[in-house]
Amino acid sequence: MEFLRLLEGLRTPALDGLMAAVTKLGDETVFMLLAITIFWCVSKRLGYYVFAVGLTGTALNQWLKLIFRIPRPWMLDPNFTIVESARAAAQGYSFPSGHTQNIVGTLGCIAVANKQRWLRVVCAVFILLVPFSRMYLGVHTPLDVGTSFALAVALVFAFRPCFRDDERFQRSAKAVLLGVMLCVVCYVVWVNVTTFPTDVDAENLASGLKNGWSLLGAILGLAVAYWVDETRLHFDVKAPLPGQICKVVLGLALLMAVRTGAKSVLNAVTGGALWANAVRYFLMVAFAGCVWPMTFPFFAKLGKK
Repeated sequence: MEFLRLLEGLRTPALDGLMAAVTKLGDETVFMLLAITIFWCVSKRLGYYVFAVGLTGTALNQWLKLIFRIPRPWMLDPNFTIVESARAAAQGYSFPSGHTQNIVGTLGCIAVANKQRWLRVVCAVFILLVPFSRMYLGVHTPLDVGTSFALAVALVFAFRPCFRDDERFQRSAKAVLLGVMLCVVCYVVWVNVTTFPTDVDAENLASGLKNGWSLLGAILGLAVAYWVDETRLHFDVKAPLPGQICKVVLGLALLMAVRTGAKSVLNAVTGGALWANAVRYFLMVAFAGCVWPMTFPFFAKLGKK
């Protein structure tokens, strides 16, 4: 808390706004959009790498949150203030930091898979800035951030040998997907059957349950996408720049429509059941990996002379 109080004394309106903008790069939506854009336009192998690290890291992150159940800094010290604009997104238990997990895992994969120095420098800058922003805003302690940072880095390098080249990826893809699925299933079973102490925060527990079902749907959708691509689609990510832009803009707009539409329909049908999140995320990932890639031959011709 001493370090957070030091940062509290350094706050200015300009820095508050800057850090609030930087911290959004660790949001789940940003991770999803970046991972899918890579999957569609850059490299399927790198896309699977980012998803494997991200989904595994998120499952472990949620596990640790509910095991340790550490409150946010302003609850540990009522006299400590946070940047109010960050409060709404700071849901759930504090330890460890989900935003740090997302940004370090995602940009870490990109950095180690790419030899371009400028790109590695950019990744390194944001890998440091986003965790710092979480502490500056007052929503996480150094322990929260440091644990997530170390966990994300460990996963980046643990998965790296499986995604180093196409040959290794082909040999290990099924095992990797099965491993990620096993990790997620274990978390979902654990969080649904565990009898938590009476002092557990109901809102935090509901968040952990919801995230578990979402992760399950995402990994099942990713597994189906891999099977469909390997057996039928074999889609190519290459396209002229106009085609890539249209592919991403239209595809992400439709994906967000699936995300919003499925939520409304499933909530109406299931009465807001938490397991409906598994169906919603399955539909989203299946659309991204199976349906939208069917249009890629069209975008590959768009902009060609």
